[in-house]
Parts: sequence; C-alpha cells; structure tokens
Amino acid sequence: MTRTDHDVIVIGGGIGGLGAALALAQSGLPVHLLERAPQFSEVGAGLQVGPNAVRALDRLGVLDEIYATAVFPRRAVLSDALTGDELTTLDLGEPFTERFGYPYIVVHRNDVLTPLLEACRAHPSITLENNRTVLDVTDEGDRMRIRCEDGHELTAKLVVGADGLNSKVRRLIVEDEPVFSGYIAFRGATPIEAPVATEEQSDVHLWIGPDVHLMQYPVRSGTMYNQVAVFRTQRKAVGRQDWGNSDELLERFSPMCEEVRATVAAHAGAAAYPNFDKEPLTTFVAGRAVLIGDAAHPMLQYLGQGACQALEDGLTLAATLGGQVDDVTGLARYDELRVQRTTRCQRSARPWGESWHATDPTFRAYRDRYLRLRAPQDYSELAWLYDDALESLLGPVRREMETLR
Repeated sequence: MTRTDHDVIVIGGGIGGLGAALALAQSGLPVHLLERAPQFSEVGAGLQVGPNAVRALDRLGVLDEIYATAVFPRRAVLSDALTGDELTTLDLGEPFTERFGYPYIVVHRNDVLTPLLEACRAHPSITLENNRTVLDVTDEGDRMRIRCEDGHELTAKLVVGADGLNSKVRRLIVEDEPVFSGYIAFRGATPIEAPVATEEQSDVHLWIGPDVHLMQYPVRSGTMYNQVAVFRTQRKAVGRQDWGNSDELLERFSPMCEEVRATVAAHAGAAAYPNFDKEPLTTFVAGRAVLIGDAAHPMLQYLGQGACQALEDGLTLAATLGGQVDDVTGLARYDELRVQRTTRCQRSARPWGESWHATDPTFRAYRDRYLRLRAPQDYSELAWLYDDALESLLGPVRREMETLR
C-alpha cells in the first residue's frame, strides 16, 4: 500500500471540480485532483450558462476560450407544446447583457470542461490524476484520509467533494439517497441540419406541455443543435419494466403538436437520463471536508443552474479560505454564503418544473395568461440568480492576490 500527503485534494474532475481546483490554486494553494474515469469528459451535451456563471468563468481566466465556441442567443422563447403557440419571450440581447454585466450563452459541456482542464494542466500548483476511484473518506482530526479502490491512500488538510450525486464525501454529513423526480430526459447534440421544431435556430426554445417539455438550442459555434426531450414516466408508476425508453418517449409526446412530435421522433435514439435531486443540506462541511456542486446541492435542471452554482462554489471556497488550509475556520463562512443560495435553487427548481408540466387545464390557462402578459425585457424574476452575489467577498481577495503577483 502506498500513501501520499497533500494540502488540498479535490475529488471529481467535472466542471465543478476543475473550477474549484483552479480557483484554489489561483489563491495560492497546491491542489491534487482525483478523477475516477480514465480521461476527463462531461456526461451530456449542451449547457446553458447564465451570466452568474459567465462571470465566474471570467474570474477563473478561461472566458475567451469558452467564447470561441459559445453561441450567444438573442432570445429565449417559451411555447405551448400542445398547440405550438408562442407564450412569451425573454430578450437575451444587449438589454440583458447591460442589466447583468455578462451575456447568456449556450455551449457544449465539453467546450466548458476543456478550457478549465487546460488551465489546470498549465497551473504549476495543480496535479491531476485519473483512474482513482475513491472508496471512502475518513476524518482523522488534523487531516482527512482517502482510501482508493486500488489500495492507494492519500491524506489532505482539506478534501473538496466534487464527486457528484452519489458523493462518497457527502457520507461524512448524511447517508441519503437520490430522489427520483419521475421524469426521464433524452439528451443529445446533432448536426444543425437535423430536424428541429423551430425555424429560428439562434434562439433557446422551450416547449412545455402536460408532463413533457422539449428544449432546443445551438452549440459548437452554431454547427450543432442540442435537444432535450423530457417526460414523466407513467409506466414505472404502474410497475412496468419497460419504462423510460424511446417507446414511452414517443408515447408521452404523441398528443403534442406536429413540429414537436416530429422533432422528438427524429431524436428518439438519444441517451436517456432519469432525473434525480436530493433534499437540501443544512451544512456542506464535515471537519476538513467540504462539498461543492452536485455533491452538495444536486438540483433538477429547470433553472439551468447545476454547473453554474458549482462554479460559484469553487470561487467562494477559495475566497473564504484565503489561500491557506492550516486553519479551515473559513469553511463556516463558505457554509453561510452557499447553503442558503443553493437551497433556494434546489427548492425553486422543483415547482418551476411542475409549472411547465402542469396537467390541470385551469392552472395552465392562468399560467399562460401570465406568460403572455410579461414583457420580453422583464428581468425582475432573474435578478436573484444573475446579479453579482460574490463581488463583496471576492473583490478584496482578488485585489490581495494581484498585489502578491
């Protein structure tokens, strides 16, 4: 058995883990990152990045590389999946960017991960290790011990759990199970020439209907189109074994309008992902271990904030630690700043999704009337998500780091 000692170990090499490693290293800490897969990659295809996360990527120094392949949609369009009628739009152009300081972009997930990975590889204080499957993490007081599947052991003054929905680090806080939402998502990116339900391919377009929705937007500089078709499985509820497959996908979308049905049928071979979240935690800290991203606050996709909040986590963690891990009392401040905000995201996502999928005709009528009345440049409901919640914390830390350079 071999053992290595480190100051900071990040477990998990997704967008959140790489972002946290980069933020911590930029604050002056040496970081060792463990990833169980043989190579770094992201599950899924498209990613919507709100201005809060675009701001975070700028602070990490990778925004230019991400802009090179990003698409800057001019509108978000919400339509009725049953009729095809437009319900409302959100102006994502200059007024949006002026209001929040950064644009709304859509990208391929790997086009966010790759610049983060390259920045981590280039940073002298970051080491990356693949093929390391963590079995458990234990608290030894002044250090945390990590035991891997191959028998290798590591210790660290701080362990950052960026290891996703089934996090091993989270077990230090709670032994909980994922909560199945009842919905299945068929996700994939296809060439831009493939059938799509919208004529304006530069928009982010969402169709909502009873127990279903379809999301579409361009990625990879507009050369590919991301498609996400989501439905509530009825077959599982009645005990059938053939649930969540392409047959049920087509069955659940069969009452929708022709353009939505045709698009879903053309992409029925996409990968299927059951949607899970977990109940919010009251703390993300256990001794010298801390959670970020889906390990801390797995949320349903309806706010488009999973990866976005993970990026905020990493920057906040680096700022609250202040470049040292001998004393980790700064983790209490991290908890204070992140638990409340991410809990709001988790708790808001569930009812927001249910409003999309409402089956009651009266509720849908009132919902649609409200949507039709709102103005395209009404950003009031987005301010809590997209305004700069970190500047008061990150500003002084960033200025101190600049003087040290």
